[in-house]
Amino acid sequence: MKNEILIFGKGYFGSRIKEDLGIEVSEKKISSLVDVEEEVKKYRPKVIINCIGFIGRNVDDCEMNKEKALFANAFLPVILGEVCLRNKIRLIHISTGCIYHYDYAKDSPIDEEKEPDFFELYYSRTKIYAEQVLRFLSKKCHILILRPRVPLDNRPNPKNLLTKLIATKKVITLPNSCTYIPDFIQALKHLIKIEAQGIYNVVNKNPLSYPDLMEAYKKYVPGFEYQTIDFNKLNLIRTNIVLSTKKLEDTGFKARDIKDILEECVKEYVKY
Repeated sequence: MKNEILIFGKGYFGSRIKEDLGIEVSEKKISSLVDVEEEVKKYRPKVIINCIGFIGRNVDDCEMNKEKALFANAFLPVILGEVCLRNKIRLIHISTGCIYHYDYAKDSPIDEEKEPDFFELYYSRTKIYAEQVLRFLSKKCHILILRPRVPLDNRPNPKNLLTKLIATKKVITLPNSCTYIPDFIQALKHLIKIEAQGIYNVVNKNPLSYPDLMEAYKKYVPGFEYQTIDFNKLNLIRTNIVLSTKKLEDTGFKARDIKDILEECVKEYVKY
């Protein structure tokens, strides 16, 4: 099956999926519908995985690069969706869970049926735009939308939450849904195999407390020190949320508790 899948986007997710699953990645810079049609004609995929996106160093970069963010995060997914519709190709779109407000005092974990409502960040808005159009196209086209959130990996990368926290040595205490990348890859394989359609939160079960991750890291790097900070004092516009894994688990995939992977993650991470 992997020879019938083509990845667009060579960033963090695209590179990891290619590395772990051995799937071909398009090398072509995509600027138009014609560019995508040429790649489809060249590779003849049955499934396209869209990993194209722009976030920059963090979501604040989208505020300074609005045109780039809008094109990569909203226009290109729509172009890919249109090509998939025309050519009867299955589309898997990597979206984000950072599209909701969340009240820790009264909200339950957010499921996929809730309408996105977080428009304060331009990054979130562009991701919502893409999802809305792809949901419309899904009436006539096989589309799967995956929502990872706050990637945590067992190898160093500037996009890896662990790498970021080690560098800043400062962590917030609000628990957040998080996606352990090795588990994301397994969930992707599962959803491709069962030909899933629709929207799925692809996060680990239960939210992550960042101090718990730092304590796991300290077991392997005893001299490491960090400090906790009050998120409300940072004056940053961010989404802090907990997402439901029920829909994903109802497909037969077991979402591991985030606490159960912390030592596994850090143990592998420190080997690099």
